[in-house]
Amino acid sequence: MQQPNTPDSIGAAIGLARNRDLAAARAMLDRIDATADGFTALAFVERQAGALEAERAALIEALRHEPRHLSALLARGDCERRAGEPRVAVRFLRTALAVAAATPPPPALHPALREAQAFLAEQTQDFTDTMVAAVEAAGLMQSDTPPRVAEAIDLLLGRRQLYLEQPSMFYFPGLAQRAFFGRSEFAWASQVEAATEAIRDELAALQDVFTPYVRTDPRAPAPANHLLEHPGWGAIHLIEQGRPHPVHAARCPATMAALALAPQPAIGTRSPMALFSRLKPGTHIAPHHGVFNTRLICHLPLVVPDGCGIRVGSHTRQWREGELLILDDSFEHEAWNRGSSDRVVLLFEIWRPDIGEEERAAITVLLAAVEEQGFAADDD
Repeated sequence: MQQPNTPDSIGAAIGLARNRDLAAARAMLDRIDATADGFTALAFVERQAGALEAERAALIEALRHEPRHLSALLARGDCERRAGEPRVAVRFLRTALAVAAATPPPPALHPALREAQAFLAEQTQDFTDTMVAAVEAAGLMQSDTPPRVAEAIDLLLGRRQLYLEQPSMFYFPGLAQRAFFGRSEFAWASQVEAATEAIRDELAALQDVFTPYVRTDPRAPAPANHLLEHPGWGAIHLIEQGRPHPVHAARCPATMAALALAPQPAIGTRSPMALFSRLKPGTHIAPHHGVFNTRLICHLPLVVPDGCGIRVGSHTRQWREGELLILDDSFEHEAWNRGSSDRVVLLFEIWRPDIGEEERAAITVLLAAVEEQGFAADDD
């Protein structure tokens, strides 16, 4: 007759196995209930006996009883490693580490977890080395490799982190996951770029009326932003809350004419919007997400010293004066000025080109209705 499984009885069986009294250890385990703990202990006995297949069979039973049993997962991974099956071992050890991350493991398992991490690191490096050799042999590391193939290789090898659209308020499904869009994709872009000098002159004539981009709104809690009321990130609004600024817009006719060329959304007090955006030296806009993925953000660089850049997802770009930079800000993004003088761009938004007219009309109605209910969306 089987006896209830207790830690004491299992511990006694393991003690017998360590003393090489394997027959007595098996006999003791035969007398207790069949559980994941019991089969894991039996696997230890079989390991002491050098019976690898019996050890594996015991661990299979342990995981059949309890698929996320941490000790059994670690033991199964180690068993497969010793059996010369590193790929199988990786699967079990990865699962073990995931289980340990979700529930703090007992200190007794910490050494085994460290060994698992070290083994996985070795296997990852072996995989990377093997894949690099394979893609080089296939000629896929050349400069003429298609960009999307090159990016896929970097993701596969862990050289690039995967980022996806994560707008903080409204997500529109089915759109291409693209961090940056090319200037040549927009027929109006060259006309806006041609106005760069005139726009820069109008900016200079405004005589530095920048205010902090991140401001306190008395109708809402202060945003948790390290640049709140900070002059390092400044703005001169040309179109704000969906309307031209009564002073700034009137003083920038060339800029307003250029903005009129772009397909800007018109949604309540949210859109359109346009501003001169300034980053002072030493300013870093921390990683954040925009509110919608239905728009793209356009930067027309006007003043760009060395040491400035922007990261959108896993892609980093530098601004070039007079060349539009068009991005999807619903990806995590950040920007910085590590130079010695101000960086200024004309910033505005446009509809995504892959959203049709009928969809744009529906989105406009939907988001306007959201705003009317008091859920106005603010950029981070």
